[in-house]
Amino acid sequence: MIRTRGLCFSHAGGAAPLRFADLDLQPGGTLLLRGRSGAGKSTWLALVAGLRRAAAGELCVAGQELGGLRGAGLDAWRARTIGYLPQKLHLSGALSVAENLGLVYFAAGLPCDAAAISRALTQLDVAALAARKPHQLSGGQAQRVALARAVLRAPRLLLADEPTASLDDDAAAAALALLRASAAACGAGLVIATHDQRVLRALSSAQQLDLDATAHAQQECMAP
Repeated sequence: MIRTRGLCFSHAGGAAPLRFADLDLQPGGTLLLRGRSGAGKSTWLALVAGLRRAAAGELCVAGQELGGLRGAGLDAWRARTIGYLPQKLHLSGALSVAENLGLVYFAAGLPCDAAAISRALTQLDVAALAARKPHQLSGGQAQRVALARAVLRAPRLLLADEPTASLDDDAAAAALALLRASAAACGAGLVIATHDQRVLRALSSAQQLDLDATAHAQQECMAP
């Protein structure tokens, strides 16, 4: 599902590059991407989603070497392979809930599938909100809508960036259960980037990649 070797990302401006430990995640597996704020969790997710390009190393996701994809080919691969739940949900305030999901098809260059949108909203228990605008949603409702958008086209890999960061204990537990159920429903692998100890406790048996440990090892290597 995900295989990385020598993965490295370089920021503009001469900052020290981020080097990530090698990883193998099996199809349908769950990975916790651990680390404090600034450790590189969002960057790692963006690399895996093909939203950023690695400076060095090998990155294979769902059988595709990302280094060989460019432009429209990369966009098409992402649209059919990746479901992404960002920390900032990026719902368009000018569009209804249903129209926000319709953007998935627009981005993929496909005709809008109203029936699929209705099914996704129903599965996430937000079908009654289809005509509302994002400002009319609660935080929990907005997250469900964003998750419906992420799983709309049955992705092979679901990525979630700090999905419990602003939630109380009950809401965090519900969000995790929903993520796991949504990934299972479409047979997708699941990657959750988090520094939330509640997530780490709840998914203690999941595979983990600790970016804090990687950063510490890099600092030791660079020390005089």
